[in-house]
Amino acid sequence: MEEKMQLILSRRGFMVGACAASVAAAVPAVAEARPALHVLRDPNCGCCSAWVEIVQADGFEVTVEESMGTALARYKLDNGIPQEMGSCHTGRIAGYMIEGHVPPADIRRLLEERPDAIGLAVPGMPYGSPGMGPESEREAYVVYLLRHDGTTEPFSSYQAA
Repeated sequence: MEEKMQLILSRRGFMVGACAASVAAAVPAVAEARPALHVLRDPNCGCCSAWVEIVQADGFEVTVEESMGTALARYKLDNGIPQEMGSCHTGRIAGYMIEGHVPPADIRRLLEERPDAIGLAVPGMPYGSPGMGPESEREAYVVYLLRHDGTTEPFSSYQAA
Protein backbone atom coordinates (compact mmCIF):
# COMPACT_ATOMS: atom_id res chain seq x y z
CA MET A 1 0.00 0.00 0.00
CA GLU A 2 2.79 2.42 0.92
CA GLU A 3 4.55 1.64 -2.36
CA LYS A 4 1.31 2.35 -4.26
CA MET A 5 0.94 5.75 -2.47
CA GLN A 6 4.49 6.72 -3.40
CA LEU A 7 3.80 5.81 -7.02
CA ILE A 8 0.62 7.95 -7.05
CA LEU A 9 2.42 10.87 -5.43
CA SER A 10 5.26 10.52 -7.90
CA ARG A 11 2.84 10.62 -10.82
CA ARG A 12 1.06 13.64 -9.35
CA GLY A 13 4.36 15.35 -8.71
CA PHE A 14 5.45 14.67 -12.26
CA MET A 15 2.18 16.00 -13.71
CA VAL A 16 2.21 19.13 -11.54
CA GLY A 17 5.84 19.73 -12.42
CA ALA A 18 5.21 19.23 -16.14
CA CYS A 19 2.25 21.65 -16.06
CA ALA A 20 4.25 24.25 -14.15
CA ALA A 21 7.14 23.93 -16.58
CA SER A 22 4.89 24.42 -19.61
CA VAL A 23 3.28 27.51 -18.08
CA ALA A 24 6.67 28.95 -17.16
CA ALA A 25 7.93 28.35 -20.68
CA ALA A 26 4.95 30.20 -22.18
CA VAL A 27 5.14 33.28 -19.93
CA PRO A 28 8.22 34.89 -21.52
CA ALA A 29 6.68 34.57 -24.99
CA VAL A 30 3.50 36.28 -23.84
CA ALA A 31 5.38 38.99 -21.94
CA GLU A 32 7.55 39.79 -24.95
CA ALA A 33 4.71 39.86 -27.51
CA ARG A 34 4.06 43.40 -28.67
CA PRO A 35 1.35 44.67 -30.98
CA ALA A 36 2.36 45.59 -34.52
CA LEU A 37 3.31 49.18 -35.30
CA HIS A 38 2.11 50.53 -38.65
CA VAL A 39 4.07 53.58 -39.88
CA LEU A 40 3.23 56.12 -42.58
CA ARG A 41 6.31 57.90 -43.82
CA ASP A 42 7.64 60.00 -46.64
CA PRO A 43 9.61 57.70 -48.98
CA ASN A 44 12.31 60.36 -49.37
CA CYS A 45 13.07 60.68 -45.65
CA GLY A 46 16.11 58.77 -44.38
CA CYS A 47 15.54 59.52 -40.71
CA CYS A 48 12.16 57.75 -40.87
CA SER A 49 13.91 54.58 -42.03
CA ALA A 50 16.47 54.93 -39.24
CA TRP A 51 13.69 55.29 -36.62
CA VAL A 52 11.88 52.22 -38.00
CA GLU A 53 15.11 50.19 -37.72
CA ILE A 54 15.54 51.32 -34.10
CA VAL A 55 12.03 50.28 -33.04
CA GLN A 56 12.40 46.98 -34.92
CA ALA A 57 15.69 46.32 -33.13
CA ASP A 58 13.80 46.91 -29.87
CA GLY A 59 11.43 44.06 -30.70
CA PHE A 60 8.48 45.78 -32.37
CA GLU A 61 7.03 44.31 -35.54
CA VAL A 62 6.75 47.23 -37.97
CA THR A 63 4.94 47.64 -41.26
CA VAL A 64 5.65 50.70 -43.39
CA GLU A 65 3.37 52.53 -45.80
CA GLU A 66 4.70 55.32 -47.95
CA SER A 67 2.74 58.55 -47.99
CA MET A 68 3.66 62.16 -48.55
CA GLY A 69 2.52 65.74 -48.80
CA THR A 70 -1.09 66.54 -48.14
CA ALA A 71 -2.10 62.86 -47.79
CA LEU A 72 0.30 62.40 -44.87
CA ALA A 73 -0.70 65.75 -43.32
CA ARG A 74 -4.40 64.81 -43.62
CA TYR A 75 -3.74 61.43 -41.97
CA LYS A 76 -2.12 63.15 -39.01
CA LEU A 77 -4.94 65.66 -38.56
CA ASP A 78 -7.66 63.03 -39.05
CA ASN A 79 -6.09 61.00 -36.24
CA GLY A 80 -5.91 63.85 -33.72
CA ILE A 81 -2.31 64.97 -34.07
CA PRO A 82 -2.18 68.77 -33.72
CA GLN A 83 -0.19 70.53 -36.41
CA GLU A 84 2.26 71.95 -33.85
CA MET A 85 3.06 68.40 -32.69
CA GLY A 86 3.87 67.17 -36.20
CA SER A 87 7.01 65.45 -37.37
CA CYS A 88 8.06 63.45 -40.42
CA HIS A 89 6.42 60.06 -39.78
CA THR A 90 3.33 58.78 -37.99
CA GLY A 91 2.65 55.37 -36.48
CA ARG A 92 -0.35 53.55 -35.07
CA ILE A 93 -0.06 50.84 -32.43
CA ALA A 94 -2.78 49.28 -30.29
CA GLY A 95 -5.10 52.24 -30.91
CA TYR A 96 -2.45 54.88 -30.14
CA MET A 97 -0.76 57.30 -32.51
CA ILE A 98 3.02 57.71 -32.40
CA GLU A 99 4.21 60.93 -34.03
CA GLY A 100 7.87 61.48 -34.83
CA HIS A 101 11.01 60.21 -33.17
CA VAL A 102 9.48 58.71 -30.01
CA PRO A 103 11.94 56.38 -28.23
CA PRO A 104 10.90 52.71 -28.02
CA ALA A 105 11.00 52.85 -24.19
CA ASP A 106 8.25 55.49 -24.24
CA ILE A 107 6.13 53.39 -26.61
CA ARG A 108 6.48 50.41 -24.26
CA ARG A 109 5.53 52.59 -21.29
CA LEU A 110 2.47 53.92 -23.16
CA LEU A 111 1.35 50.36 -23.90
CA GLU A 112 1.89 49.31 -20.27
CA GLU A 113 0.12 52.29 -18.68
CA ARG A 114 -2.67 52.58 -21.30
CA PRO A 115 -3.62 56.22 -20.58
CA ASP A 116 -6.80 57.69 -22.08
CA ALA A 117 -5.00 59.55 -24.86
CA ILE A 118 -4.45 59.81 -28.60
CA GLY A 119 -0.80 58.87 -28.26
CA LEU A 120 2.70 60.31 -28.10
CA ALA A 121 4.56 62.92 -30.12
CA VAL A 122 8.06 64.30 -30.47
CA PRO A 123 7.44 67.46 -32.49
CA GLY A 124 9.96 68.40 -35.14
CA MET A 125 13.11 66.39 -35.54
CA PRO A 126 15.35 66.91 -32.48
CA TYR A 127 18.97 66.02 -33.11
CA GLY A 128 20.00 62.90 -31.21
CA SER A 129 16.47 61.51 -30.85
CA PRO A 130 16.08 57.96 -32.24
CA GLY A 131 16.88 58.11 -35.93
CA MET A 132 18.23 61.67 -35.81
CA GLY A 133 21.94 61.28 -35.20
CA PRO A 134 24.07 60.05 -32.33
CA GLU A 135 22.53 60.04 -28.87
CA SER A 136 25.91 61.19 -27.53
CA GLU A 137 25.28 64.56 -29.24
CA ARG A 138 21.57 64.76 -28.37
CA GLU A 139 19.80 68.05 -27.88
CA ALA A 140 17.17 68.19 -25.14
CA TYR A 141 13.65 67.21 -26.19
CA VAL A 142 10.27 66.28 -24.73
CA VAL A 143 7.92 63.42 -25.60
CA TYR A 144 4.35 64.70 -25.27
CA LEU A 145 1.20 62.81 -24.38
CA LEU A 146 -1.60 63.91 -26.72
CA ARG A 147 -4.96 64.06 -24.94
CA HIS A 148 -8.36 63.65 -26.63
CA ASP A 149 -9.38 67.18 -25.59
CA GLY A 150 -6.54 68.67 -27.65
CA THR A 151 -4.23 69.34 -24.71
CA THR A 152 -0.73 67.97 -24.39
CA GLU A 153 1.47 67.23 -21.41
CA PRO A 154 5.04 66.03 -21.01
CA PHE A 155 5.23 62.23 -20.94
CA SER A 156 9.02 62.05 -20.66
CA SER A 157 11.98 64.30 -21.34
CA TYR A 158 15.55 63.80 -22.46
CA GLN A 159 18.36 66.09 -21.40
CA ALA A 160 21.00 67.28 -23.82
CA ALA A 161 24.01 64.99 -23.95
